[in-house]
Amino acid sequence: MDTDNRLPGGVHAHARLTVVNVALPDIRTDFAATFTQLQWVLDAYALGLAAVLVAAGSLADRIGRRRLFLIGLVIFTAASLFCGIAWNIGILIAARLIQGLGGANLFAVGPALIGHVFTGSDRTRAFGIFGGVGALAIAFGPLLGGGLTDGIDWRWIFLINVPVGVICLVISWFRVVESRSETVPPLDISGAVTFSASLTFFVLALLRGESDGWTSTVIVGLFSASLVTAAAFVAIQLRKGDQAMFDPALFRNRTYNGLNIVTLAINVSVLSAIFLFVTYIQAYLGYSAWETGLRILPMTLTLFSGAAVATVISARTSPRVTLTLSMLCVAVGLLLIRLIEPGDDWSAPIPTVIVMGTGMGLFNPVRAELSVSTTTPERTGVASGVNETFQQVGTAVGIAGLGALFANRVRSAFTDDQATAALGNSRSDAADAATSGGGTVLADSLPDAIRGPVTVAADTAFIDALQTTLTVAAAVAVIGMVAAATMIRPQDLVSPRPANG
Repeated sequence: MDTDNRLPGGVHAHARLTVVNVALPDIRTDFAATFTQLQWVLDAYALGLAAVLVAAGSLADRIGRRRLFLIGLVIFTAASLFCGIAWNIGILIAARLIQGLGGANLFAVGPALIGHVFTGSDRTRAFGIFGGVGALAIAFGPLLGGGLTDGIDWRWIFLINVPVGVICLVISWFRVVESRSETVPPLDISGAVTFSASLTFFVLALLRGESDGWTSTVIVGLFSASLVTAAAFVAIQLRKGDQAMFDPALFRNRTYNGLNIVTLAINVSVLSAIFLFVTYIQAYLGYSAWETGLRILPMTLTLFSGAAVATVISARTSPRVTLTLSMLCVAVGLLLIRLIEPGDDWSAPIPTVIVMGTGMGLFNPVRAELSVSTTTPERTGVASGVNETFQQVGTAVGIAGLGALFANRVRSAFTDDQATAALGNSRSDAADAATSGGGTVLADSLPDAIRGPVTVAADTAFIDALQTTLTVAAAVAVIGMVAAATMIRPQDLVSPRPANG
């Protein structure tokens, strides 16, 4: 089997999911950004991906997967340039959104190209390599981001994409094989618009709920708008039938539905956890971006090794066994965070990141293969696009929703602590600062007389919030585990293989 450089841009886009995390403290300092604005830096990219992934998959089936892949690379690279030269936080967030729109083409087309080129055992190995390299790109993202942020400037985590993007464009131009389907329905523009609007309203409500008040007119209005546009989207999909954005035929496959639930669950839980882990190591413990990347290496190694093991397990048993084991590892790993305490050093969460990273590594190759194995070859673009959409919706909702829960828990625990009463009118502002990194962020701004007890209160609130939030994330992972165990069936695959699970 030869996979030589077929999808370099897919790896390029994968790394964007995590490389930005370690630069957030520097971005916060340069732009005086709030915790919510930092969430937007991550969520804007995920929203851009989720908004057009399915449309991109359908368009790829129509105009050619290679062609759309190249278009996505151009958009992604140009948006990266604007991220790097952003002069305020708003421009950075907008550029991240466009970067996500470009990345959507890469994510949607990648699995479909592999599914079209390879068959049988070669396809299993190809997806194993694709998933492993994707996991490696995600895992090494913090290390790469830390090196660029500390060594040069945070802007270079985006600017480096420009030469890399050009190289990927040249390689893809000559090495990626064109494929398309001659029988695809017209683009569902109304479906794409209502879906994107519903998701955007929902995430915006989650991100603004803590600051505006969950029962405020603005937040209630945003949730209502999300519900109305979601209802409109469902109505459009039912009316259009096989010409809908979310092809109803795909959802008649039980395994495909199970895969989408697992995909949503693992991204809600793991990507939000990575965001909070980086905040814990870098802001709470006070390590630099590069030092933070180094301390996430245990997860890096387990992500990669887990992907290699997944290929072996799936070949000898079934995707159901692999996915169930994956979600079990994620759930157990997240629950291990309850062992850490205020005052622990950076090694305290290592058991969590190792077990959780193994689970994520097991998941990636199987997800990529199953997303195109439950439908016919001419519909693989749409099938992989829908599944990638669930992945990015999980990322956006996880970071927004669990991030909001985390912020709420920090503020509540901090302001309830009697030691913070001495802050008077600045108590609320101090609570906001504690959300960004506990007592480490607060210490220098406090008078000597109250610095000790207030710092302890902030640290305690931060750890309590981290444990509570990741316990909720573990519960989400358990839901995914149940879906994997009960819904993934080998007989639902278009080209089923013998399996024992």
